[in-house]
Amino acid sequence: MFRPSTKDDMPSILLSLAVAAIAILYSSVGFGGATGYLTAMTLFGLSPRTMANTALILNILVASIAFSNYFRAGHLNPRLLWPFLATSVPAAFLGGYLELSDRTYYILLYAVLTFVAIRLLFFSQHGQANSAPVHLPPLWAALFTGLGIGLLSGMVGIGGGIFLSPVIILSRWGTPKQSSTVAAAFIVLNSVSGLMGRLSGGNFIFDAFGFALIPFGFLGALAGSWLGAQRFSSLHLQRALGAVMAIAAANYWWKLLV
Repeated sequence: MFRPSTKDDMPSILLSLAVAAIAILYSSVGFGGATGYLTAMTLFGLSPRTMANTALILNILVASIAFSNYFRAGHLNPRLLWPFLATSVPAAFLGGYLELSDRTYYILLYAVLTFVAIRLLFFSQHGQANSAPVHLPPLWAALFTGLGIGLLSGMVGIGGGIFLSPVIILSRWGTPKQSSTVAAAFIVLNSVSGLMGRLSGGNFIFDAFGFALIPFGFLGALAGSWLGAQRFSSLHLQRALGAVMAIAAANYWWKLLV
């Protein structure tokens, strides 16, 4: 459903700049940034449905640009990507029909982010990503991983790359840049699938508020994905990935405690 805009719908310049900054940071490691956009939009008191749909559309835009840059830089391994997609896309659609309480959603999401952030920030070693041998995942493992992440992504309204990328890195199924490329494609297709589920369920709302944020997400994605694909080292990508997760998780746990 498209809703006409009102004066109160127009985003403030602070939120617009926040979206651009989030797009730069997330796209630099192949993410769409849904968790970041949702975090920022909660500060403005938006409705959950408006937030979720706006975040998913920004997710598709930003992750598409990230994937394009990583693909042109030669970091795509199709054999690493397709087994995850085979189960994640239908699972994401199915997950859109399930409902979680807000408390369950946030605790599950940020518990995972906290664990992975600690792992990548404090237990990655210089040269590890480049020197350690990588291997394609067993088919059953990739299908199972895609199924679980896709279902979770559909339920909570994100693309799922923020889960998949560290799994690939920690399991040594691919290099950090390969994982970023796979995560970007994974996010785009799962976000599209999730939006289709929302459309089918009558939960889709996208208004002038969302349109006004698109240029900021677009510019941020162009800058961040180019930096990630061309300039950042593998170790820096791991640190940036851990920092993204740590910021998002710390924000939640702080709010929960205070």
